[in-house]
Amino acid sequence: MKFTLSWLKDHLDTAASLDEILVGLTRIGLEVEGVENPGEKLAAFRIAKVLTAERHPQADKLQVLSVDAGGDVNGGGPLQVVCGAPNARAGLVGVFGMPGATVPANGMVLKVAAIRGVESNGMMCSTRELELGDDHDGIIELAADAPVGDVYAEWAGLNDPVIDVSITPNRQDCMGVRGIARDLAAAGLGALKPLTVEPVAGEGPGPDVRTDDPAGCPAFFAQGVNGASNGASPEWLAKRLRAIGQKPISALVDVTNYVTVDLGRPLHVYDKAKLSGGLVARKATTGETVLALNGKTYPLDETMTVIADDAHVHDIGGIMGGEESGVSDTTTDVVIECAYFDPEHIARTGQKLMLTSDARQRFERGVDPAFLDDGLAIATRLVLDLCGGQPTGITRAGEPPLGTRSYAYDPARAETLGGLAVAPERQRAILTSLGFSISDDWQVTPPTWRRDVDGPADLVEEVIRIEGIDNVPSVPLPRAPGVATPTATPEQKLERRVRRAAAARGLDEAVTWSFIAEPEAAPFGGGAFTLANPISEDLKVMRPSLLPGLLSAAARNVRRGAGTIRLFEIGRRYLADKERPTLSLILAGDRRARHWQTGKAQGFDAFDAKTEALALLAAAGAPVDNLQVFGEAGDAWHPGQSGTLRLGPKTVLAAFGILHPNVTRAFDLDAGVAAVELYLDAIPGKRSAGFMRPAYTPPALQAVRRDFAFLVPDGVAADALARAVKGADKAAIVSARVFDVFTKDGETSMAVEVVLQPGEKAFVEAELKAIADKVVAAAAKLGASLRG
Repeated sequence: MKFTLSWLKDHLDTAASLDEILVGLTRIGLEVEGVENPGEKLAAFRIAKVLTAERHPQADKLQVLSVDAGGDVNGGGPLQVVCGAPNARAGLVGVFGMPGATVPANGMVLKVAAIRGVESNGMMCSTRELELGDDHDGIIELAADAPVGDVYAEWAGLNDPVIDVSITPNRQDCMGVRGIARDLAAAGLGALKPLTVEPVAGEGPGPDVRTDDPAGCPAFFAQGVNGASNGASPEWLAKRLRAIGQKPISALVDVTNYVTVDLGRPLHVYDKAKLSGGLVARKATTGETVLALNGKTYPLDETMTVIADDAHVHDIGGIMGGEESGVSDTTTDVVIECAYFDPEHIARTGQKLMLTSDARQRFERGVDPAFLDDGLAIATRLVLDLCGGQPTGITRAGEPPLGTRSYAYDPARAETLGGLAVAPERQRAILTSLGFSISDDWQVTPPTWRRDVDGPADLVEEVIRIEGIDNVPSVPLPRAPGVATPTATPEQKLERRVRRAAAARGLDEAVTWSFIAEPEAAPFGGGAFTLANPISEDLKVMRPSLLPGLLSAAARNVRRGAGTIRLFEIGRRYLADKERPTLSLILAGDRRARHWQTGKAQGFDAFDAKTEALALLAAAGAPVDNLQVFGEAGDAWHPGQSGTLRLGPKTVLAAFGILHPNVTRAFDLDAGVAAVELYLDAIPGKRSAGFMRPAYTPPALQAVRRDFAFLVPDGVAADALARAVKGADKAAIVSARVFDVFTKDGETSMAVEVVLQPGEKAFVEAELKAIADKVVAAAAKLGASLRG
């Protein structure tokens, strides 16, 4: 929100400097976004008088002027200036830019130059060139008694800093300059001036208005003015609106904009001649439309509050007025609307229509419901002062929600909750200056303009922010004596291990959005949770998998020329039952670049994904030797080139393999992207055995290795054979692995290395033979036979 320093001082009696005010604003929670003084860029522009104006000898549309810019310019003599403005003439007093000055509108630095053969020393300026308006038809004409030689910005009062403050959504009271002045006064930077309200006693009945939608528009107050003369606003009003970036339109419109910014009270003015019957606040009907003041037509539905007459909808209630009933230069009779709109209704309507405005920003935060009569009186008085006319009576339809609430407050909570001891008398003074009423027994009632205060904790916040949050002492948290106990949970420790393992294996960590687009979620089963009002359609669904985000990141890297992409992320999948901690990774591009020794570049395959999955599961402490490989991982994965790693048939620890070509194509990636999903919450935790590790006790005797070659039928997996062999004698066999596979004449041979670990004594031949028989018998259960 923007306002000028002089505007602030209309409400705040202060001797504080600009810097003190800026520091004070940020200190009490009204963060200053920026400060700009429009007069600074006009410091080199003087008030000057045209002494003579002669026709340019080489151009019909140019004149050669003799300009008096003051005694201290160019030794006191007149300056020769070439000018093309049609209103340039002898005796005109205007604004002169000296050589060396920078023209604000285009950044041009003025210098002495020859124009069509005639020397020109600077320029006479228009309002557009000085960014003071849109007029460019001629140079600025000032009053004949304007002091020649004075700096124009100082004479015109343009040295008025514009302050831009960021207002948080909970501070609806500071959406007007007066609310900001109230906060500064409470902080000790001045005194809040009393607000002058002169009720306008009109004649006759008030405008015909009513509300048929008490939920959306509980109160609709209005007063009419007949015989007004609309025209340009006075300079003081136009200058203030221009200073904050608003374009003056006409006195009637500018009054509503001024009151909106000055007091945080949005208003609307209707041209009575353009209305058909009375005005009513009601719910729209599906199919109705309204042509808004921004020139766009908006479709309405039955959830939206509108202001309509007997024939048309004229206003999206509390958000934007309509074009058809707007005032113009010929308007004489007006209806001034001052209504209260429900914040929740305003927010939902604005979101549906994707329409924002100054009025919406204030109504959806919550304007003061007790300020309808005073706001209407101030606006009507301004209309009468600027446009004249005769006021009518006031119509008050409905009742604003003025329900009060009070809270029992203990001043000691400022220290126990806010961390700062503040004397009760000081707390009472702070809250009173902010508009709160306080009884002797500390029952605190918030003012009607503080909708955000809801309980004693909010009262503590008010006290602390005014007293100064920078005064809260830094107090270290207490620490128990002795060695600090671990604070990380087992889940956090697991994530740390797998994160470090993934990084050590050459994977780059990525952090992607938890919300994704619906088409991105669809290949992975769709999202269980969808936002009804997302900030973007690309961030609408809570992700059912981390892979869409990684695939999008990989696509961005490919477009930027990356040849090999190895990304991983640890985060949450949001499923219907709960959040699931997951590690996902993708391998895209070249696994090995082309080389004269190895030939063409090689891509990743499903076995690369399986290798990464097993390595990360091992780092996580999963029993990888007991894992079983099952078939395809799901619809998002390539059939025949994907699988799952499980503990038993039901406990899935990971999915791995090549993603389906349709999935990678949807993300603008070539086929052949390998991926892994590790389901961290499925990994069994270790049994707690205390903090001390067991002593390292290596076997006393050397292990014995034996090789077995089996002929296996089709369909028998290598890991199934290895598990069967390892289970043949659990006491003696510590590991079994397939180390050779070949097929000949339709038969498949698998060679298995078996590692035997003797205990207290070495194996004898009979024991080894007994173990070998058990191995052969176990393999036979799978249809395998020992190769002769």
